[in-house]
Amino acid sequence: MFLAQVTEVVAGDGSVVPAYFMWSALIIAIGMLIWDTVEVGRNDAANLINAVFGARILTRRVAIRVAGLGVVLGAVFASPVIDTARKGIFDPTELNLHQVLCVYLSVYLVDTILLYGYSAFGMPVSTTATLVFSLMGASVAMQADSVNWSKSIGVIQAIIVSIVMAGIAAFFVQRAVRGAIRDRADRLATLLAHGGWVGGGMLAGLCYFLLMKGMKSVPLVARLKEEFITSYGAPVVILVLWFAFAVLIHTMLVIYGKRAAKLLFPGLAVLGTFAMAFAFGQNDLANCASPGLAVSNLFENRHETDAVGVATKVNVESWKLLVCGLLLVAGMMTKNAQRVTAAAVRAGSMGDHVKLWAPAPFVRLADRILALQKRRTELAPPPTFSPRGKKMHYDSLRACVIMYVSASVIATASSLGYPVSTTYVAFSAIMASGAGDRIFQRGDSALKLGRFMWVVSCWFAAAVVSATAAGIVSRLIFHLGLMGVFVALGVNLTVRRYIRRRSDVHEQSVREAADERMHPEDYALEEDG
Repeated sequence: MFLAQVTEVVAGDGSVVPAYFMWSALIIAIGMLIWDTVEVGRNDAANLINAVFGARILTRRVAIRVAGLGVVLGAVFASPVIDTARKGIFDPTELNLHQVLCVYLSVYLVDTILLYGYSAFGMPVSTTATLVFSLMGASVAMQADSVNWSKSIGVIQAIIVSIVMAGIAAFFVQRAVRGAIRDRADRLATLLAHGGWVGGGMLAGLCYFLLMKGMKSVPLVARLKEEFITSYGAPVVILVLWFAFAVLIHTMLVIYGKRAAKLLFPGLAVLGTFAMAFAFGQNDLANCASPGLAVSNLFENRHETDAVGVATKVNVESWKLLVCGLLLVAGMMTKNAQRVTAAAVRAGSMGDHVKLWAPAPFVRLADRILALQKRRTELAPPPTFSPRGKKMHYDSLRACVIMYVSASVIATASSLGYPVSTTYVAFSAIMASGAGDRIFQRGDSALKLGRFMWVVSCWFAAAVVSATAAGIVSRLIFHLGLMGVFVALGVNLTVRRYIRRRSDVHEQSVREAADERMHPEDYALEEDG
């Protein structure tokens, strides 16, 4: 009798879980939480600096510090209650303790290698999407009834719609502001005529974003949201803010002249980067933290009748949120994160020659599509270099459009109750704003468009792979117990080692191919850091 109590845990729901499995699951989940948080920093968080880095407003190191500060502060001020079911994708209470443990462990074992693989090859991918589809796949493998199918379909639709919305908005906003300002984004006369309405609109969108998404967990902001947006409606609030900021910017331009003109759009881009990073720390932390925290909560409440229900909402201490924020920043500083950032800005570059790769069929398809377009005057500034001799992939005006369109789309979707991907929205804004600038009429345009199509196709592949792999791994753990965990972990590490070797070789071949295409007067893109 005593031996049975030592070797088995009878959960409150009546299921029997070996004690060694419970302890092992706790230790592994904590370790995987740390690992997954770093992987999220490598990929999703790395995309936060695309705009300011691509425009060479900040070096990569400084951009990471600015975004890192926003991520850490956002994490610290995040809601202390994390939803481990992630947007109601599945109902953990439909499963017993053993099944839920299998689901959460499989999500980590799949997500860590999937994110690492995408990052190693410089491919942006949404951690929100990979987590959602991993939860779906693992839950279906345990019990199909545990999945909220209507909610899941709604999430998928929201992700697709947000990508399209960001693309359309970025294209037309970029075309409008470029038509007004051209390549004179730092000239006082031009900004006195157009700086107020352009910059004011961007700041109004940013404030709306912070109210609806970025700082919604901060009590003061929540109160302002309730008093103003709920009372007067979003359109009225945005118009009032737009007018107020336009007057403020125009006044600053009149008072400080050329100094204000030179700093207007670079300053707005940096401010937008910080705001996006703050929102990321607040809202996306659950992507990497929720499975591990759920396992910890399940362990603590394993004898409770409603142990699984208790674990659905996890209370998190502030110091844990801080640690997770620091781990995200650590991931942003890695080599793979550098690849993700560089590849994203190159895909939307106004430069003639870029160091990119896309499969030959996608490049050929892109070439055929571009052959259908009419030759028109390019709107993007000519390829140029920063004062530090770095190739500029776009100017500060386009960097602002990328940041503020992304923020506005995310805020709008959040106000409607739809979860969206920061990565997908931001990447879509980069490419669509480039199309608005007609960058696909110069240089490696087919390669850039081919890369975009390749990245988008890999987003759908990530959904299928994460759901399928998580389902297989969860069943493996369910039937083999701890041995199944070690088998899956062994496969994870083996694939990781293979990816590391292949990605390094791939990166070198991309550089060599790009060097062959470049003219002697072209500079290679040098990485900061």
